[in-house]
Amino acid sequence: MPDLLIELRSEEIPARMQRKAAGDLRKSVTDALVDAGLTYEAAREYWTPRRLTLDVRGLTARSGDVHEDIKGPSTKAPEQALAGFMRKAGLADISEAHIHTDPKKGDFYVAHISKPGRDAEEIIADVMPGIIRGFSWPKSMRWGAASMPKGMSYHGIDGKGSESLKWVRPLQSIICTFGPETEDPTVIAFEIDGLVAGNTTSGHRFHAPEPFTVRRFDDYSDKLERARVVLDAERRKEIIASDARNLAFASGLELVEDEGLLDEVSGLVEWPVVLMGEFEEDFLQIPDDIIRLTIKTNQKCFVLRQPGNGLSNKFILVSNIEASDGGKEIAHGNGKVVRARLSDALYFWTTDQAALPDRDKLTASAEKLGLDMSKPLDQRMAKLDQLGVTFHAKLGTQGERVQRIARLAAELAPVVGADPALATRAAMLAKADLTTEVVGEFPELQGVMGRIYAGLQNEHASVALAAEEHYKPQGPSDQVPTDPVAIAVALADKLDTLVGFWAIDEKPTGSKDPYALRRAALGVIRILVENQAKTPLIDYCGDHLPRVDEAIKAAAFRSDPKQPIAILRVKRNVGGRQINEEVLDLLSFFHDRLKVYLRDQGARHDLIDAVITPQSDDLLDITRRVEALGAFLDTEDGKNLLAGTKRAANILAAEEKKGTAVADAVDPALFELDEEKNLFAAVTQSVSAATQAIENEDYSAAMSALATLREPVDSFFEAVLVNAEVENVRANRLALLAMIRQATGAVADFSRIAG
Repeated sequence: MPDLLIELRSEEIPARMQRKAAGDLRKSVTDALVDAGLTYEAAREYWTPRRLTLDVRGLTARSGDVHEDIKGPSTKAPEQALAGFMRKAGLADISEAHIHTDPKKGDFYVAHISKPGRDAEEIIADVMPGIIRGFSWPKSMRWGAASMPKGMSYHGIDGKGSESLKWVRPLQSIICTFGPETEDPTVIAFEIDGLVAGNTTSGHRFHAPEPFTVRRFDDYSDKLERARVVLDAERRKEIIASDARNLAFASGLELVEDEGLLDEVSGLVEWPVVLMGEFEEDFLQIPDDIIRLTIKTNQKCFVLRQPGNGLSNKFILVSNIEASDGGKEIAHGNGKVVRARLSDALYFWTTDQAALPDRDKLTASAEKLGLDMSKPLDQRMAKLDQLGVTFHAKLGTQGERVQRIARLAAELAPVVGADPALATRAAMLAKADLTTEVVGEFPELQGVMGRIYAGLQNEHASVALAAEEHYKPQGPSDQVPTDPVAIAVALADKLDTLVGFWAIDEKPTGSKDPYALRRAALGVIRILVENQAKTPLIDYCGDHLPRVDEAIKAAAFRSDPKQPIAILRVKRNVGGRQINEEVLDLLSFFHDRLKVYLRDQGARHDLIDAVITPQSDDLLDITRRVEALGAFLDTEDGKNLLAGTKRAANILAAEEKKGTAVADAVDPALFELDEEKNLFAAVTQSVSAATQAIENEDYSAAMSALATLREPVDSFFEAVLVNAEVENVRANRLALLAMIRQATGAVADFSRIAG
């Protein structure tokens, strides 16, 4: 069967975007091909800094013929209904439809639609321009003559203005070849903004810039390798990691592994060349973390350590070229930049040690915050409060926010197994390093410096760790804090942010999220779920809202003392609880982020919807219910019980729609058949067992209890006519169905589950 090769070659794509973009290309292309009636055996994406590549194997050469019957309205239907049917079926006149007869419904129209299949080349040429034009990038740009305003032209190219092609970086060439292994592939030469797809590309920008032609993927990959381009990102990572370890070992050193940096660096080069640079040993008096993060952040380099004896003054860098001098000048140039940044770090580190804040001026702030002025980090926290550094114009200062976080952390501490006193202390010191010179110059060191300074003044190990880890997780791949004190402070920090911005109505809208509130909510979710922490969010968010209100009032008073504001919070009754509208809306936001998180973990969206209710505020509990429900529905008992439960729910919904009142209780004296008696006994027993299991939070056991309903439910629907002629028998049977719905509803709303 034929194979498809696509390459989009451009200027350098930012490393952080490459992996996702390659996956998006694969999904967009394969989805479009399948929607057009084609099938394929396998598809794999590749990426380098300058190209996105897609290799599709075993693609069918032609889509199949399609025969479809579209049922239309009655032959007596009004003209408007007939016109709508013709538009839907693509008919020019109603005479093109066929008339079918149904004994109950009478005569009605049916359109028999036949669409011949299309060649794969035609389909690919049709879908690819739209995929490229509609490709989603976090940021994109226009370039070239076509980006001129409409009405202008240059060398025969007309300007298209905002309609011109947008891409993350200027596209330079497109490859699109299609064909079987035994023949020369066909070039599918679609055109987009003057760029015509072909079978030509070029290799490394400096080592092999000359263009060359390719046939299919294997030929393409081999020629790129000879042109100094390693196409496979995982292989580039292996080359970098292996060469870096070997180079370090040859110098008697060890590589400090950093998977995130390795991912990033592999996306910066097409032909990785590993070199070693160095800096003066005098800089080793700086703490190791400062050296490592400074070199990583500014130069994307790996640090080395002496076995069992701290960092070395040598580092590993990755070049994109093989220099004629073996890379000496490249290493020397990187060393100069590293040396300059470490000089700054050494200066600010020394300054922080020598110039502590003026203690006399900070006494009032220290007393208010309960700080020990004999300790440097406490003095810095007092300075942060004294300076009145604004967190947000409507939410008060950083010092006020720290006090809120400390109170919330103390309340959360028992829930996550932390000492409230340590959680309070950690929260009070967590932001103190923001006033240090090092963090002022190197913002990436916030938290890290807090841990270092806390360690220097002999704080409890958990307090020092929380100063760094309370910012985590900062992304989907970042680790979550695991120390109980760090967990308490991290949750308090993020919840204060979320409650605060919800209170002032600064919520994310569309793609805009300037305060990273989605990331904060996902951080709360990951911390709770991955640490198996049960936390009633409504309670903590609701109790924290009055403190935020006080901050809003204080901020408003400072901006205009003559017009202090009054805050009115509307409450709504949900599940018998009075909950603030803002908190309820925030909880809904958590639900949306939890759905994204669980779907990324492989959970079905309908199972999540079936478990979540508006007042569900224990995210760990939701996760466990979804897991247990998914496992149950994968069994034969689960599938059959789902079918029976949905049938019962549909019958009840139809009756309730008619206004039929379903009785609250079942009268066993009205049972006429054994199947009714058996179902009643099974439901009663399973409800008791499931209720007990739910109280013990053993959802697998709850599902096992419900599984016993499968056979009696099936037997009931096979033998019993629910819509009995005798009114009280019929009502009793409906009440029995309501028992089924209620029994399964204790775990999930089965009516929302597909299938």
